[in-house]
Amino acid sequence: MDKRPATPHAVVIGSGIGGLTAAVALHRQGWRTTVLERAASLRPVGAGLGLAPNGLRALDVIGLGDEIRAMAAWQGDGGLRTPAGRWLSRTDSRAAAGRYGGPLVALHRATLVELLASRLPDGALRTGTPAELADPGVPGGRPARVTTPDGEFDADLVIGADGIHSAVRTALFPAHPGPRYTGLTSWRMVVPAPPEPFHPHETWGRGILWGTLPLKDGRVYAYAAAVAPAGARSPDGEKAELLRRCGDWHDPVPAILAAAGEDGVLRHDIHHLDTPLPAFHRGRTALLGDAAHAMAPTLGQGGNQAIEDGIVLAHHLALPADLGAGLAAYSADRLPRTTGIVRKAARVTALHTRDGRPFVLARNALVALAGLAGPGLALRAFDGIADWHPPHRATGARTYDHDDRQALR
Repeated sequence: MDKRPATPHAVVIGSGIGGLTAAVALHRQGWRTTVLERAASLRPVGAGLGLAPNGLRALDVIGLGDEIRAMAAWQGDGGLRTPAGRWLSRTDSRAAAGRYGGPLVALHRATLVELLASRLPDGALRTGTPAELADPGVPGGRPARVTTPDGEFDADLVIGADGIHSAVRTALFPAHPGPRYTGLTSWRMVVPAPPEPFHPHETWGRGILWGTLPLKDGRVYAYAAAVAPAGARSPDGEKAELLRRCGDWHDPVPAILAAAGEDGVLRHDIHHLDTPLPAFHRGRTALLGDAAHAMAPTLGQGGNQAIEDGIVLAHHLALPADLGAGLAAYSADRLPRTTGIVRKAARVTALHTRDGRPFVLARNALVALAGLAGPGLALRAFDGIADWHPPHRATGARTYDHDDRQALR
């Protein structure tokens, strides 16, 4: 049994969604938490993200799920389209909520970060503080150690939440090959809603896709991904690049691009960890989110899985649990699930990185055929993902019966 102080100390490296979720969940269980963030502030950065029912149920554990559900803006129809506007398959918000027990909520990433950070005690979040893992520690033995320009932290637990190019992951598993480029680059933007109403959609072209989702505040989150060499950038700006690639697609794509400012179009190459890690922990140090299982965004699960990680990690480290056993249980819970989702996202990504005309025609025909069977068939891709429930815990936190989805509406 790892003997820990009455108030053990967890140090989180990185203030992304997964790291903040873990910090809040541990704080609610009696841990002292310190979050170290390299950036000078938590200024609004990034674009949008979609929270699926599995991510929302995870947020219920820390009291945030219903607040986020109130931001749901998708009502009515949606689905997959061709660049000319033909619907390949359609679904609707009621079918999705009925199948998985809750809505899909699109929101600005900064909104979720701010809500999570507000649940931490004063002084727990330290910005402008780059940190390095100096020693992963030994359960039942020496503490983990983190160094910063201003000094060192000894910690009962360190959480590496430092993203896809995680230095903590490299320190724990130096032989791992790290992330690999998927062949797709992505663009994201949040813009004012176009004047004409539209149905949320994802549009599949030849080697490129586009997606448009409404936000509760009246804006629109739009994203695109296309086959491109790694590191490529447009010499005349990323908005111009998107206008060349899909500026003549169906409405509302042209109106959204017209509303986008050049500085508001973010571009990032998409990498993933297609080689799984041997574990999500070593010593007293755990990994979560992109640091542990970076995945392509083609299932919309990157943020959701990071949130799940934070909740499951805190579940297994609820006091007075043994630290070593708890971290081993965390790896055992999360590694198989996230590995499967990484691989499934990679298979969907392959549908977009092949851009030959015969393949695209066959792909669209199969999607349209599946769509004729109704929205249930199209939604099956998320079975086993969006219907996840957090581990049961006998506390005041909200808990669920896996078969009682009506209670989650």
